[in-house]
Order: sequence, then structure tokens, then C-alpha cells
Amino acid sequence: MKSDLIDLTVIIRHSTERAVLVDHGGEEAVWLPLSQVEIAPNSDGKTVTLTLPEWLAREKGMV
Repeated sequence: MKSDLIDLTVIIRHSTERAVLVDHGGEEAVWLPLSQVEIAPNSDGKTVTLTLPEWLAREKGMV
């Protein structure tokens, strides 16, 4: 199955060895497994660009 990747700008609220809690501007922050996402810091020092499969973003209510 082909997976399309999308980029979202989020704020990291908490992280563990295996997951990250992100604030994506929705009602609640969501936990995402680090094995499914890539994180790149943004120049503002506050947000990051999160790259993840579109199916995961939909499943978590992020898009």
C-alpha cells in the first residue's frame, strides 16, 4: 500500500523514548510514535515540521 507523506507544523509538548506529544492546533494534543514520524526544527525555535503518513494524521484527527 502506497503511503503519502505530509508535513505539518506543530509544537512538541512532551517526548519519550518511543513517542512524541504534539500540539497541532486542534482541540487536544496527540501522541505519535517516533517510528512513524520525522521531526525537523523550524527557524523560529518554537515549532517543528513533522513529516508523517497521511493515514496516521487522519487517524489522529490532525487533518
